[in-house]
Amino acid sequence: MEKLKNIPWQEKPENCNTVMWRYSENPIIDRYTIPSSNSIFNSAVVPYKDGYAGVFRCDNKAVQMNIFAGFSKNGIDWEINHEPIDFKAGNTQMIDSDYKYDPRVVFIEDRYWITWCNGYHGPTIGIGYTFDFKEFFQCENAFLPFNRNGVLFPKKINGKYAMLSRPSDNGHTPFGDIYISYSPDMKYWGEHRCVMKVAPFEQSAWQCTKIGAGPIPILTDDGWLVFYHGVIATCNGFRYSIGAALLDENEPDRVKYRSQPYLMAPAELYELTGDVPNVIFPCAAIHSEKEDKLALYYGAADTVTAIAFGKLREIVNFVKNNSL
Repeated sequence: MEKLKNIPWQEKPENCNTVMWRYSENPIIDRYTIPSSNSIFNSAVVPYKDGYAGVFRCDNKAVQMNIFAGFSKNGIDWEINHEPIDFKAGNTQMIDSDYKYDPRVVFIEDRYWITWCNGYHGPTIGIGYTFDFKEFFQCENAFLPFNRNGVLFPKKINGKYAMLSRPSDNGHTPFGDIYISYSPDMKYWGEHRCVMKVAPFEQSAWQCTKIGAGPIPILTDDGWLVFYHGVIATCNGFRYSIGAALLDENEPDRVKYRSQPYLMAPAELYELTGDVPNVIFPCAAIHSEKEDKLALYYGAADTVTAIAFGKLREIVNFVKNNSL
């Protein structure tokens, strides 16, 4: 795995009283960054060589959804390829895909694994891998339709690969809980267990309609830190916010703590206005345990990509001290 050299960072503003804060120059990726794009959002990044690599959701001007590779020296300024990733056959010859969106990326063992929402008779979880972000291989879909928000753990748990997901429907799902599944080989998935359900309206309404895992889980002394999106159905449509939970290290279907208040909610103009207003959707987090820094990448209003910062220990303590 590449060693982290320069985590994206901006110090906390003096007047900020929240545990996380936004980059003052957001959004970091504009909707028209490549010639074909209508929007670039809900994308994933990882440390790579002396900088960063990423897989980006770029919807084109026909609003066809696909994923593109990109690179950055500092995690802020990105060069995104103008053509979508052209996958070769991996552990299967069946690599049909009507669309690809909302990717996550993680390094496990010897390669970078990518998951995304894959169009195969409806949304399901696509899986692929790369060694160099130039040549990509697509594998068997993890599940039957319908499913979204497939998020791999960064290491095996009890000898098996593990993935969070959110069973859904074929539309704008008005429900959704987080599950975990296991695989011996990244091809066959089973042992499905419920991890976390939506919160009761009267206890934590921002996450009462549906929830879904966000970035790759981060192992801390208190368990797996999982950022997730939570949704409330309002009179003006869905509103997406960001919370976090701590899962048991060896039994990650056991929730130790879960934030009752959100960590972030739509507030800035680029989050409140766009193709889908009132949405912040996290897909990646870069962290330095030594420096106690975390940079969270999120899509804003299904239009642009933004970044927020926080101290890892403060975030963990916030979740523990403000748990449902």
